[in-house]
Amino acid sequence: MASLRDIRKRIRSVKNTRQITKAMKMVSAAKLRKAQDAILAARPYAQTLEQIISELAVRSADQELAHPLLATRPIRRVELLLLTSDRGLAGGFNSNVIRRANRYLYENSNLQVRVSTVGRKGNDFFRNRGQSIRKDFAGLYATLNYRSAANVAEELAAAFLNDEVDAVYVVYNEFVSAITQNVVVSQLLPLQPATTKAATPAPEAVTSAPALVDFKYEPSRQAVLDRLVPQAVNIKLYRALLESVASEQGARMSAMENATNNATDMISSYTLLYNRTRQAVITKELMEIVSGAEALK
Repeated sequence: MASLRDIRKRIRSVKNTRQITKAMKMVSAAKLRKAQDAILAARPYAQTLEQIISELAVRSADQELAHPLLATRPIRRVELLLLTSDRGLAGGFNSNVIRRANRYLYENSNLQVRVSTVGRKGNDFFRNRGQSIRKDFAGLYATLNYRSAANVAEELAAAFLNDEVDAVYVVYNEFVSAITQNVVVSQLLPLQPATTKAATPAPEAVTSAPALVDFKYEPSRQAVLDRLVPQAVNIKLYRALLESVASEQGARMSAMENATNNATDMISSYTLLYNRTRQAVITKELMEIVSGAEALK
């Protein structure tokens, strides 16, 4: 049986741990609010930009407009960009992304897949297992903004345009809520604009459906497409990074809350053990005193 001193040390240690996890939860909650505001502000712009490109492609179908970043070709070489965090203590945030990336590598073993990473956890995992890393974009989260994300996107786009890879995919956590994140594998290149969603007309209304209205473009359709497509690629990667940051803070806040609750339960258990041990010690001392008194009679 542990001594009273040992139990007191355990209680003190768990209390110190609980203070740390509680503080980390509060810090993550504050960062989550900022990250959530950023992703909620970026989503409408990214979705609208993809919608504009999609509608432009539909309206210009007979104009034979094209852009190199929209061109599809047989996929033989792929770049997989992995978005993890620089720090741990975030529950299954990193392990889920790494597991999904490993599954992608296994399912596409017939392709030449090269891996790039954003975040120290993913980079350390693959390097420790002998997986070659083309490039680690270290320190990106510390200076995350549209320009830094665009630099990464432009580097990946240059590899695609130079025929070094046939497709680029991004593996990251999509933010749903503070306790829910979905791991997704999103195709960054070639860019696939969102399909224009239109309500399915009733059978009797098919003949009366209005024709698709076109617009006047300045300076031209092709010039507008050339300007929007690279920007859409940059925005898509920037949005993925923001999704990953918000998911990380949500996962860490949830993990630290669970750790704080577990520490509270441990303190209660150790306190109960301490009281029982103390009671047993006092009972033993009383029995020794009584036995000694009886022996002196």
